[in-house]
Amino acid sequence: MKTIRSALVMLVIGTALSGCSTSKEEMLPPGDSTMLGLWQGEDGGGSARNAVAARDSLRRPLTESESQASVADDRSYSRTQESEIGLQFPRLPNPDLVMYVFPHLADGNTPVPGYSTVFPFYSQVQYAMPGERTEAY
Repeated sequence: MKTIRSALVMLVIGTALSGCSTSKEEMLPPGDSTMLGLWQGEDGGGSARNAVAARDSLRRPLTESESQASVADDRSYSRTQESEIGLQFPRLPNPDLVMYVFPHLADGNTPVPGYSTVFPFYSQVQYAMPGERTEAY
């Protein structure tokens, strides 16, 4: 069992080291083009023009259902009466700690009656991002 484990370890190490043996020039051979030339589409192979032609051949008008879905998507980002701030950015749960203060004397001689007070666990109110889950997992 120990020999199998050591053989597997050596195989993993050998595979990892062989991946590092490739040089940058072999993986990405340098060309004669400059960045400005590539930006302007002067790469010599005409691939920029081929890419534009391929993109144009794939373009088609939207179908009726796609255009209606697009309008519905646009409305979902707009603020309407249906999507007020409370629905877009709900408050994250902030449990309260209710503490009872027993009757006591303040400054040694002033009686203070017992009372309850509430402390939120988090000092600031946190809001969820749109689409973020706010219910318990």
